[in-house]
Amino acid sequence: MRGVQGAADRAVQHARAWLLETEPGSRVHDVQLDPRFQHRGVDLLWELPSGEVRGIEVKGDRQATRRRYFFELISNLEKDTPGCFLYSGADLMVYVFLTQGELHALPLPRVREWFLPRAKEYALKHAFTQTGAIRYTTVGAVVPVRDVAEGVPGVITVKLKRAAPEKPGEKSGTPDTAASTASEPEVSEAPEDRGPRRTGT
Repeated sequence: MRGVQGAADRAVQHARAWLLETEPGSRVHDVQLDPRFQHRGVDLLWELPSGEVRGIEVKGDRQATRRRYFFELISNLEKDTPGCFLYSGADLMVYVFLTQGELHALPLPRVREWFLPRAKEYALKHAFTQTGAIRYTTVGAVVPVRDVAEGVPGVITVKLKRAAPEKPGEKSGTPDTAASTASEPEVSEAPEDRGPRRTGT
């Protein structure tokens, strides 16, 4: 789990840096551990100079060759809890492809509105997470980056100044979520998030 947490932390750092650079004079508040926001699917609050506050959901993806998003539809299959893609109240999903050094800012309500009528067009994949003695299954749709960019206005893609390297002890090259099945060993393949709400407990 250390590698998973490291990926999530690095994604949040990249997201924070991009938000502050995009709106000089803005402030970013980390609310990942705040229960008031965990159940809303919000990791960061972006306070703009105008006083407007936007909710930000952050995803960190460590797959080296992936050009697809993993939209989490069920966070814990065993407990039948909905995924953050469906319930998040965030204005933006900042999706960080860590190995490629690329950040995508997705206007989440628009992406969700575009995706739902097309959901059956995309394969559902399973990812497995082991937290101590607890093992749970996350289910998500694997959606090509190109489809979203072509179908949803306002998607922003930014090359990061430098790709965040894997930290010592982290595993790189874990199997791609798109190729995972329920019969494979326990792996954390879905994009990484922080916070206890992810376990669906």
